[in-house]
Amino acid sequence: MNTLLLAIIGIPAIEIYLFIKVGSQIGAFNTVMLIFITAFFGIFYARYEGFNTLKSGMSQVVKNELPIYEIISGAALAFAALLLILPGFATDLLGLLIIFPPTRKLILRKVSNKQNRNKKKQDYINGEYEDVKDENDRKI
Repeated sequence: MNTLLLAIIGIPAIEIYLFIKVGSQIGAFNTVMLIFITAFFGIFYARYEGFNTLKSGMSQVVKNELPIYEIISGAALAFAALLLILPGFATDLLGLLIIFPPTRKLILRKVSNKQNRNKKKQDYINGEYEDVKDENDRKI
């Protein structure tokens, strides 16, 4: 099954399940308020970490170095902010994991290692060859 289709169906199903479970424990109003509170604090912290990443990137530029980690980290923070804006507990948890620098570094390291392994697998081309000789029995 296509991964994107599975995500489109699976993520809302998980969120609805968590809404029902949490709502039955703490009540509907408290569940809605918890969603707004986590979104507010998550976005506030994402903004704070975004400024820290921007400051770190500017110091890299001043040193005349390419801020590759800071660029990738900024994109990850933007994705985390999007996850925090979306209502739900699972997306909030994933967004918070991406926002915190230690877990963000761990996640980015895992993703980059996986991509490097995929590149190594594609460094060769399969094929067949055949020695061709001309009329004087010389290889061409």
